[in-house]
Amino acid sequence: MRLRSVVLLSVLAACGGEGTAPPKDATPAAPPTPSTDAAEKAPDVKFDLATLQAEAKPAALVPSPVEMQKALAAAGITTRLATLVSARNIETVVPDKNASAVRTGVVLADLVLTVKDATTPQIVAQLGRVKQGLQALGGSPDLAATIDDLSNRLTNDAISRDDLVKELDELRGVMVPSGSYELGDNAVPLILAGSWVEGSHLVAAAMKAENKYDGADNLLKQPAVVDYFLEYVKEEGAAQHAPNDLVAKLETTLGELKVIAAKPTLGKEDVEKIHSATGEVLALL
Repeated sequence: MRLRSVVLLSVLAACGGEGTAPPKDATPAAPPTPSTDAAEKAPDVKFDLATLQAEAKPAALVPSPVEMQKALAAAGITTRLATLVSARNIETVVPDKNASAVRTGVVLADLVLTVKDATTPQIVAQLGRVKQGLQALGGSPDLAATIDDLSNRLTNDAISRDDLVKELDELRGVMVPSGSYELGDNAVPLILAGSWVEGSHLVAAAMKAENKYDGADNLLKQPAVVDYFLEYVKEEGAAQHAPNDLVAKLETTLGELKVIAAKPTLGKEDVEKIHSATGEVLALL
């Protein structure tokens, strides 16, 4: 698939560069003395889980809507998140770019979750909103062309709904290397924040609908993700003399989620608080 190729190329590019080790067969200019050889010997490196997590990009820790749905099923909850998505036409192009980023993320989450059930015109309209939001944020022309390509293939029945779900889910992986956003490094985190808040709201709603809370720790207890978003939202809020209501409410909500995520375990009351807090953010859209 096209998006898979783009993501693969970006990963390969990130793996190359100055840190590439020389071939084992390379002949040194002058053979080192035994003492020098011992001194220059590289120390043993252990790649344990903690090290890998610490060095990984925080964005990679953020679950996508598709991952949330899979985790929900694994927890024994049968409600499909698509059935809980509100019918609304969210404008992604608004004067405040931070709010535009959050709104674009929410639309992207709804799009991924409803793509198997929505009509083609509905999906094309949502794709258009995502494209407009990314363009308003200064996304690259290539990214806009990618979205146009998805719309054209869907309209011409040249892509299945299953493949469209996969490519839409991979779209967030393409957003990072797509070019310079007007919001700088904060654009993608704010987009992902909108998507994650919507997903968390729907997961909490599904748990409430079935009165099943045993899986709350695995599904909603994500302190690292909350800290990641809170860092960027606070930075954007501090940079504005009068922060947008949506961004200000998002910061407040993330603060509440941080307190909840710090608990040893989550129960019914915590899930209800998460559902309520995230709902207050989404009510401002």
